Amino acid sequence: MQQFWVVGGDQKGTNTKVPDSSPERWFGPFVSYQEAKQEWVRRAWSGSTEVHPHYRIESIDPDQPPPCTD
Repeated sequence: MQQFWVVGGDQKGTNTKVPDSSPERWFGPFVSYQEAKQEWVRRAWSGSTEVHPHYRIESIDPDQPPPCTD
C-alpha cells in the first residue's frame, strides 16, 4: 500500500527555498493523497504571517526503508 508524507519546514524568506536552521520535519504516514493534502494545507498555512513555511507531499514505498531525516 502506498503511503504519503507531508515534508518541510520554515524557509529563510518568501523568495527562497533555503531552509532556516531547523531540519525538515516529516508528518505521516497518510493512507491517501487527500488525507496528506489536508495536513499539507494545515501546515502550509499555519504560520503564514510569522514565518515562511514550505511543505510538500512525498509518496513512499513501504517495502523500502524509511527516509533519513537527519
